[in-house]
Amino acid sequence: MWPYIFSGFRRRVEDPEEFRATLGEHLEEFRTRVLRVLGVFVVAATIGWFIEMPLYKLLNETARAGLPSTLDYKEPFNTITQPFLLQLKLAAYIGLAMSLPYAVYELWGFVSPGLKPSERRPVKFLAPFSASLFFVGCYLGWLSIPAAFGWFAGFFESFPGTSLYQEPGSLVFLVVKIVLSFGIGFQLPVVTFLLAKLGLITPNMIAQYWRQAVVTIFFLAAAITPTGDPFTMLIMALPLTILFFGSLMVVKLTTKQELRDPALDSLD
Repeated sequence: MWPYIFSGFRRRVEDPEEFRATLGEHLEEFRTRVLRVLGVFVVAATIGWFIEMPLYKLLNETARAGLPSTLDYKEPFNTITQPFLLQLKLAAYIGLAMSLPYAVYELWGFVSPGLKPSERRPVKFLAPFSASLFFVGCYLGWLSIPAAFGWFAGFFESFPGTSLYQEPGSLVFLVVKIVLSFGIGFQLPVVTFLLAKLGLITPNMIAQYWRQAVVTIFFLAAAITPTGDPFTMLIMALPLTILFFGSLMVVKLTTKQELRDPALDSLD
């Protein structure tokens, strides 16, 4: 199976004009790559079926750590099939997370032959930076979970004698959403850099409208944060604001360098 999966490695054509294929050949290649991704997903989901319970326990205990000990909290199943469906859903989520990097690789392998060297160069530079920002964002999201859940649980003190009953997996999937929202949110510097390199935004433009940019960042942080609490929003918005202006400084420096040496555009 593995030779089939990795048979997509092939010599990169430096000039996309040299790589001419018919529509049928493109569709056949696309179908082959999709089948590889599906095969990797099935394998990853099968592995996820066997490792999901320790992971579920870790996420559930992390989420419940923010709940007060006096709160009557239970996770009842409503039907006999729910435990199996929950385990199947968890395995699918794990399989999706494990196979996503390979899916990105296959997508790049499909698109890159049609790009010129000057067009591939920024993507090669941004790919490791984007992955690093994603993991940093996920880690910050993970650190914010106990405080965020504790903030919400604090409102139960206004309603003494009440209980909290949720479907099993509700807290776990909320944790996953928080972590992923932070990881996705931390892609803002990458998007900003690409827009600036395409000429859609400029450092001078941001310098003129920086207040609106900061307000937009805080609005986006509030929109993509699943919990919506101000604590979690600030944990996401403040680093994003710093990264946003940092990425613009990098664009400004690289733009000056290109103006000083136009020959850089022809290098690869």
